[in-house]
Amino acid sequence: MILIMLGPPGAGKGTVSKMVQERFAIPQISTGDILRKSVQAGTELGLQANEYMKKGALVPDEVVIGLVRERIREGDCKPGFVLDGFPRTVAQADALEGLLKKEELKLDAVFSIDIPTEELVKRMSSRRTCRTCGAIYSLDFASMRPKKEGVCDKDGGELYQREDEKAEVIRGRLVEYEKKTAPLVDYYKKTGLLKSVTGETSKAIYEKMLKTLGA
Repeated sequence: MILIMLGPPGAGKGTVSKMVQERFAIPQISTGDILRKSVQAGTELGLQANEYMKKGALVPDEVVIGLVRERIREGDCKPGFVLDGFPRTVAQADALEGLLKKEELKLDAVFSIDIPTEELVKRMSSRRTCRTCGAIYSLDFASMRPKKEGVCDKDGGELYQREDEKAEVIRGRLVEYEKKTAPLVDYYKKTGLLKSVTGETSKAIYEKMLKTLGA
């Protein structure tokens, strides 16, 4: 089974992808993770990507696609995989289609997580991160609140709000998403593979996905 997860920042793509990974025993593939691992491993494509990253520039599509190609050829991807947050643009979607065809692989479904903008802003701006261990909390969800305000439950570290999770920055990120990534919804709608899912929690979205897949 090969799936793609689409959705704006804060929609819960990563969390839902991990649930899918556990249920179907297929790897979650995030281009961010691939980039970091390839750079650390010092692979040829990783070194190329690092040159752009050091300059603060976007890694070219051909390099990203090359990294994805290397990853899906690994043994754990034989039963399938779920692409988390990739492709990000129509150009990447075209390149991915060509890659899957060349590898004789078939895309089964594309899930688009739909959440209102203001709900995303509220959800993301309520996040707090531990400065020492990186644990993430939420002031919006009771189950994710720290026991003591401003203090990490795990190590007592200070909780802070990341710059990219402040309301004004989040709105800017969502505008950028609409410009570059939202057109993918139309792209995959034309293929008949797009499935839109909504839900207040990642668990609710995941359960709707399972129902759509008949699993």
